[in-house]
Amino acid sequence: MPVIDSSTVDWRIADTGTLAPDWIETVAQITGLTRPEKGARLLWARGIRTAEALRGFCWPSAYTPASPFAFGEEMTKAVARLMLARDRVEKVAIWGDFDADGITSTAVLWDGLKQFFDEPGQLTYFIPNRLKESHGLSIVGIDQLAAQDVTLIVTCDTGSTNPDEIDYAHSLGLEVIVSDHHTLPAVRPNVVAIVNPRALPSDHPMANLSGVAMAYKLVEALYERLPDVPTRPLSELTDLVAIGLIADLVELTGDCRYLAQVGIEQLQTHLKSAYPIRPGVAQLLKLCRRAGDRPTDISFGIGPRINAVSRIYGEASFCVELLTSQDSDRCQDLAEKTELANTRRKALQNDVLKQATHQLETRDLSTTGVIVLCDPQWPVGVLGLVAAQVAQQYGRPTILLTQDTPADDGDDVLVRGSARSVNQIDLYDLVSSQAHLLTGFGGHPYAAGLSLPAKDLPMFQAAINQQYRQKMGAELSSPVVQVDLSVTVAELGQDLFQELKLLEPCGMGNPVPKLLIQNCWFENVWHQKLKDRTGGKVGYIKTSFELCDESGNHKSSSKFPGLWWGHYKEDVPPGRWDVVAELDYNSHPKSRRYEVRLIDIRPAQVASSTAEAKRLNSLARQGAVDRPESWLIDHRTAAMSTQNDLAASTPDSNAGSGATSNDTEESLKIDRCPTLWTDFQLWQHQAQQSHKSLALAYAFPTENNPVDTWTTLLGLAKFLSRTEQPVTRERLAERLGICDRTLELGLIALAKTGFAVSASAIDIRLSFDEKFKSVNSETDRLTALGRFLAAVQEEGFRRQYFYQAPVSALQSTLLSQAI
Repeated sequence: MPVIDSSTVDWRIADTGTLAPDWIETVAQITGLTRPEKGARLLWARGIRTAEALRGFCWPSAYTPASPFAFGEEMTKAVARLMLARDRVEKVAIWGDFDADGITSTAVLWDGLKQFFDEPGQLTYFIPNRLKESHGLSIVGIDQLAAQDVTLIVTCDTGSTNPDEIDYAHSLGLEVIVSDHHTLPAVRPNVVAIVNPRALPSDHPMANLSGVAMAYKLVEALYERLPDVPTRPLSELTDLVAIGLIADLVELTGDCRYLAQVGIEQLQTHLKSAYPIRPGVAQLLKLCRRAGDRPTDISFGIGPRINAVSRIYGEASFCVELLTSQDSDRCQDLAEKTELANTRRKALQNDVLKQATHQLETRDLSTTGVIVLCDPQWPVGVLGLVAAQVAQQYGRPTILLTQDTPADDGDDVLVRGSARSVNQIDLYDLVSSQAHLLTGFGGHPYAAGLSLPAKDLPMFQAAINQQYRQKMGAELSSPVVQVDLSVTVAELGQDLFQELKLLEPCGMGNPVPKLLIQNCWFENVWHQKLKDRTGGKVGYIKTSFELCDESGNHKSSSKFPGLWWGHYKEDVPPGRWDVVAELDYNSHPKSRRYEVRLIDIRPAQVASSTAEAKRLNSLARQGAVDRPESWLIDHRTAAMSTQNDLAASTPDSNAGSGATSNDTEESLKIDRCPTLWTDFQLWQHQAQQSHKSLALAYAFPTENNPVDTWTTLLGLAKFLSRTEQPVTRERLAERLGICDRTLELGLIALAKTGFAVSASAIDIRLSFDEKFKSVNSETDRLTALGRFLAAVQEEGFRRQYFYQAPVSALQSTLLSQAI
């Protein structure tokens, strides 16, 4: 994947506000950490500002979860109907969903309700096939359950938006209890009960519960009504709840946070026991090389693997068995099947992302608010994942669709797929505004699934973008990276990790802290293509590196390991950069270490640490005392508008390029921004010899992106080699916007890349030969390129300084230096 153009990404530095004088000490006392200044600032910025709130935030034992009966009459009716079904020995079916939240919801109800419905065959479950069916209840599935003499359906993570299907079930004599967290219908469906957190006030501690958390609350209510029946503690379900909560990306506040915390405590017990309660979960943790003690073990480990099953196989029912079975051998087989699905998912996701990006490269996105792409060859199972990646990369809500196979009966061909949002844009509201065009739709403000006739796709694309402009205005959103803290490489490691860990579990509303590390560089860069368990390549890559800066003791460089997922080593540029990263801990026994995960990079915004750069910074800060007889005149502010009016002439050979003189004027004008003090000194000498003042008449310098400059030089070199044309140094330097000294480093880098450089006093000739490249090592090539990129960046900094520095500082420095 190419590096995102940093100019299109908005880095927003969080404002932590003013801390209470004793807040850091309060955090230290409660957490036991020594002077946790950065952790205290993060907690304060996220609204944790009292000792009581901090205890409840950090320690689940200090938090009091809400009662399941806070859902009122709906929960009371649901529990009463379940108790009646138990007494009557009715057949009860759990209707789940095929994503991680739906699978874990089904597993929670299956494990929990079995405590009460223990007659053989009394309890069953049904999960739709992702590749053949959509989310929610279906006529086909209801017919199957009716044929099995089921009389009560309990949904989980689904059902709120299926009034027609519920009516159909009722017509067959099946009653329905809906346990869900999706959008409530305008009219209450014909159900026994509908238990949904969206019915609660938005500030209620259970308002953000996901499907699995709602399933847990239903079981919890039954445990309270029939406390003498269960033989297993309710806490044994919390690991499943944590998996579903974190995988579903719900806001981890209130009871959601509490359940995630206690769930992670339960999750990490599986690898500590020779006979884990859930051998299938233990196997998943082993396969993803995780210990189960971090929320990232779910978000990057277990969650993607469970989600991959339906994306690849369609049928995901065996995942419930994997999560609940006590048969270790069977669980190992199912976990292996899950692992293979995940590696295949990675390969498909990578392929679709490349194809989607290629489509976007040929489109004008300047007026596009919502990206809508369709390809009949795309597998529907990975479209949501890729839509999320595209949305993040381009800063726009994204809808990716594939096309069904045309039916024999001549019905309209449908396109179906997934939508993902970004930057807090309510995608559900946008898509639902086009409900009249849709044949199916459901989801959240940030994620949705939809289908519509293929013939209506152009109309849908135009209409949803029009709706976007009406709601959001003409200004299009850009990708946003929210930065929480600025740190150095030397500060990375265990101490900082423990401070950041105070915020865990992180998720929506409480994201993983993003760290800004400035003026750093990369060393020991290497990438590897991942393989599946059979040794087959999956086309998914990660790049490892050491991140370095000059924050070590005695001005030595500090180094810290890191990863950049989905990128090749060529995507990691040489030179100085500012980066945004997340600090993580790899707990796998063979590779335990603290490391950073790279999020975004951009050219460094501060000068390199050369002595000259530091001196320039010091002068810019200090300024200088103006001398009474000012001989340096500042026309820089007017230069932008008057630049085209300045008389052009050939510079004096002793003065260097950029200075112009006119006998009718009293000053020597510098119309090109200098890069070196020696340039200034020569112009000063010429002005003194002609008894003129020196006028700064150059415009604000155009910023040179180092990588773009190298790309341009490389392109010119290929052209000159192919056409065998010579070029003068002056012409080449002018074309690149760099000085001669920087150009020389560029020519050295070209020579290391495979070009023969022949330079005379008159011109430069270039020719490419692969054998010239082979004699230089990769290290030599990267070192030469790094020096050139650093020089371009340094030159840009110098130009900015010479444009922005006070006249008093420039004049003082010039007078203090003898030519």
